[in-house]
Amino acid sequence: MKYNGGWGRAVIRLGALLLLAFGCVCMAGELLGKWRTPARQEEDRTNGQAVEVTADGNYIKWVEFHVTNEAMAAAYDLDVDSYREEIHLNWIELLAYVGAKTGGKFDKNSVRRIEEVAEKLKSGDTMAELTKDMEYYDYYLEAYTAVLGGMMGEFALDGKHVYGLKAFSPIAKGFDYSHYDDFGSSRSYGYARPHLGHDMMGQIGTPIIAVESGYVEALGWNQYGGWRIGIRSFDKKRYYYYAHLRQNYPYAEGLAEGSVVTAGDVIGYMGHTGYSTTENVNNIKTVHLHWGLQLIFDESQKEGNNEIWVDCYELSKFLYKNRCEVEKVGDSREWRRAVPMTDPSAETYRKKTETVVR
Repeated sequence: MKYNGGWGRAVIRLGALLLLAFGCVCMAGELLGKWRTPARQEEDRTNGQAVEVTADGNYIKWVEFHVTNEAMAAAYDLDVDSYREEIHLNWIELLAYVGAKTGGKFDKNSVRRIEEVAEKLKSGDTMAELTKDMEYYDYYLEAYTAVLGGMMGEFALDGKHVYGLKAFSPIAKGFDYSHYDDFGSSRSYGYARPHLGHDMMGQIGTPIIAVESGYVEALGWNQYGGWRIGIRSFDKKRYYYYAHLRQNYPYAEGLAEGSVVTAGDVIGYMGHTGYSTTENVNNIKTVHLHWGLQLIFDESQKEGNNEIWVDCYELSKFLYKNRCEVEKVGDSREWRRAVPMTDPSAETYRKKTETVVR
């Protein structure tokens, strides 16, 4: 056979281009392994790769929380309205059903889907029967429970027994703020990174409220967040991060690491501290609260590249329905909640810690 030099060279060049392209794909894969796009994260999750097998067992390694305010409100109302009924609907189960049905996507039809499954449950069907063919229902149930698990239940408000929402908006009632969905937007101070929280713009000194009951795990200065507070839920699944608190007077009086707080307590005051290695500096241009919600299924996820932060925009809209009323403490700079609340989970934790200390 006669050798065709031109054809041979073309084959060699094509092979080289294919190798180069393969190398680029591999490099991109390495990069995306650390910072995956939302589309890739969704693909991984729906392919069952949101659960990682470790030496200690299985735990969720990624959650995208796209539940809308309208869906949460509809599921919440069904839960509360059926509290004393023979069939008590669970709002997280309703949301998990829709999440498993739609791949985690919530839209204008989500409320209708919630109402439809609620009717089936009221008619005698069980959630186990309705979800037996849903491969990822258990995943969504665990993921959504991690986000919402401490936000609803029994508590006492001004001595009166109540069942319902026991989580609060992080901004006190009567104080104006503005916000938009800024989760994932770019940040450049220190190093390029996505914004893994939710900013709520307001006035200096606006009382900041504990969203959920828990204990103070972190308190003090951070060069990125300025004066900040980190509060862990009692089940340790959620870590609430409140940042950029007021210069000179950032925290509620008496707050310290280890303090137990009840949902609705005033924990600090809005400011614009941060972006400095020097403490107590206002280097943030806009006065606002940055609050974030980190999910922790395994302690290895608490810090590092495996952290899971969820978009809190829709959750902030949902919590607007429960804003804590506050009152000024004399002529001081302090504010406190106007109506006392007793959360059984906080009381149980206090008793447990007191027993350990004794």
